Amino acid sequence: SSGVSNRPFTMSSSTPATDNEKKKSKGNRSPCSPSRVLHIRQIPSGVTGAEVVSLGLPFGKVTNLLMLRGKAMYWLQAFLEMASVDAAISMVNYYAPATPHLHNQPVYIQYSNYKELRTDNQHNQARPQATLQGVNAVQHGNLGVTSTLAAEGGVLPSHGSVLRVVVENVFYPVTLDVLYQIFSKFGFVLKIIMFHKNNQFQALLQYADAMNAYYAKMSLDGHSIYTGCCTLHIDFSKLTNLTVKYNNDKSRDFTRIDLPFGDGQRTMETSLSTPFATQNTIFPSYTGPPGFAPALGFPQGAVTTSAAPGHMTVPGIPGNSVLLVSNLNPEAITPYGLFILFGVYGDVHRVKIMFKKRGIALVQMADATQAQLAINYLNGQRLYGRVMHATLSKYQTIQLPREGQEDKGLTQDYSNSRLHRFKNPCSKNFQNIFPPSATLHLSNIPPSVTVDDLKKLFTSKGSTVKGFKFFQKDCKMALIQLSSVEEAVHALIELHNHDFGENQHLRVSFSKSTI
Repeated sequence: SSGVSNRPFTMSSSTPATDNEKKKSKGNRSPCSPSRVLHIRQIPSGVTGAEVVSLGLPFGKVTNLLMLRGKAMYWLQAFLEMASVDAAISMVNYYAPATPHLHNQPVYIQYSNYKELRTDNQHNQARPQATLQGVNAVQHGNLGVTSTLAAEGGVLPSHGSVLRVVVENVFYPVTLDVLYQIFSKFGFVLKIIMFHKNNQFQALLQYADAMNAYYAKMSLDGHSIYTGCCTLHIDFSKLTNLTVKYNNDKSRDFTRIDLPFGDGQRTMETSLSTPFATQNTIFPSYTGPPGFAPALGFPQGAVTTSAAPGHMTVPGIPGNSVLLVSNLNPEAITPYGLFILFGVYGDVHRVKIMFKKRGIALVQMADATQAQLAINYLNGQRLYGRVMHATLSKYQTIQLPREGQEDKGLTQDYSNSRLHRFKNPCSKNFQNIFPPSATLHLSNIPPSVTVDDLKKLFTSKGSTVKGFKFFQKDCKMALIQLSSVEEAVHALIELHNHDFGENQHLRVSFSKSTI
């Protein structure tokens, strides 16, 4: 094959690669010198060539593959040849602090002393080569020959091109554009729909081809977008095609620029008319692992690997931390109510309800990340009979009223409030951020307070209690289910920090559970 050395490749399944490598390296260059050929060891015996190739796919084109039996019969080893040394370096650097796993077992990647592979005469390499042919077909857009992967004994499951993505522990914002940037590295993303179901952030994502979906799942499942949070759980959807009615911040059809915006916000960061051929080059100057493109708004190369396996680190999100909140009920809304509600998703520093337009308010969060998180969860939420709209404001900060300026208490400073949930960076609150739900989590309940006391308390605020249960192991905590999400939002505003006396205050948050 073109570009491959004519030197015969002498490895066989009876000659362990590690011994051969040691012999070849004596008197030559250091075994740690970068090479586009990578040695992957301790691969469980059931792993297929397609799964090995998937380790390298996010970093560039894979040009050759050799699979061999290891010293122990239950281990395999492989040699993976990348198209360039730079691609191999990116792959080694990425997996050094984040050990990859195949079939729940860690596998180890290092540079090989071989500069290139030749597998022409390897009679036992038909299946790995068929895998490689299929991968190259996908990378070159020849969707008609991807069936060659079936030569590996049906290693690929029967599936379609639609993935279901569940994101757990969503502390940092996961927008449609963030998903697009990540998943488009594995192929042509046609459509994305985001939604909340069972108190979880979920998305449906459709590729142009089922092989794209397969490699995206293989490479991204179980990884976290940011350190310690936003973990991706990916499986194949039963749907064969997605129907997108609107192009906005919740759904997008990248093949249709004529769709209306609907009720959502229009987001212009990702062009709706992006041609298929350029979807993989949105950030051509990106220097990190190609499988994890920087989210929109991040500086180039800001996404870096952390010491924790499968996690990515984002130094920060530049941007505005002031929200414009509109369509509020002027008869019911107060600065304190907004402080409590938006405080579920970040520390609120200031709130200002417009003096002449009481249905509009500004909410200043501690940083831009928390501001975006609040938008993700609260935009479109019903509050006091109206559908609230939340978006970023043009203002960078909320000015406090000057002395003597008429304000009627509509501007409040909460920057030093004791009710901030996220002041402590080690707080468990970071792991318990959920969308508004009809079920509320109660904590810090005094021992003297009974079930009836709590039911009466919520009923007195206009709530209809549908269910209640104390935690078995900790009676200071309980779940209470109300008749609607809107009712639960009102109750949280009214009763978070409720004083039971003797300096004991009730803590209320949204729960992902149901009763």
